[in-house]
Amino acid sequence: MDRIISTLVIEDEPMALRNMVFLLTTNFPQIHITGTASSVRESVEWLRAHRGQDAPDLIFMDVELSDGDCFGIFRETIITSQVVITTAYDSYAVKAFETGSIDYLLKPVDVESLRRAVSRVEERLRSGSASPASPDFGKACEEFRSRFLIRLGDRILPVNTGDIAYLYSESKNSWIVTRQGRSYVMDESLDTIEKNLDPSMFFRISRSAIVAEGVIDSISKLLGGRLKIILKKGVEERTDLTVSRARSDAFLSWMSR
Repeated sequence: MDRIISTLVIEDEPMALRNMVFLLTTNFPQIHITGTASSVRESVEWLRAHRGQDAPDLIFMDVELSDGDCFGIFRETIITSQVVITTAYDSYAVKAFETGSIDYLLKPVDVESLRRAVSRVEERLRSGSASPASPDFGKACEEFRSRFLIRLGDRILPVNTGDIAYLYSESKNSWIVTRQGRSYVMDESLDTIEKNLDPSMFFRISRSAIVAEGVIDSISKLLGGRLKIILKKGVEERTDLTVSRARSDAFLSWMSR
């Protein structure tokens, strides 16, 4: 009989969790589900309680959880398991593989992709290969994005972070606007994108916009303590770039560094 693979499933959507558990237990008799979690906090608590010999061999880990992205788990606890990332968005692929995940499955997850992932895990376990939890894993999770991957139909376009003028949200979509005037819709929320940006290069001016350094020509004061950003010539403004009153002082401090 194949080696039993103890498995933790981290997923915040109840239906997706039930589906993953069903697919694993129905098609892979060697998989033994030892636990489930639905948030970064719950995952960290579970992993801290199951260390050493009690640690799972494998973790299926959704990216966007109820209280943050899964990469936060690695900043708070040591992982000694093989990790398979599951997500509805392909924009996390580079970061997932840079941090050592053994596979990256796009939702809806099917049996064939699971078979590939489980096979890779079994090969790692047989050979005794190093797990993703190397000393560099947490460090890699903390690095800021150098580029974003934009899905355009059947193509994937890389956009370097240094080319971004600003980002904004509108009608439940997030948009990147480049310094060259191109705009692209993003799969990730503005909150998630902000966590991956270097705060020395980008500032969240309001709930709906983030602006990059180097594209601001001037700032004008508005009533109520708000600030209006005027962009440099050639940078197209596609949304209202107004600094909220609550963020004005912090923004001016950021600008005066």
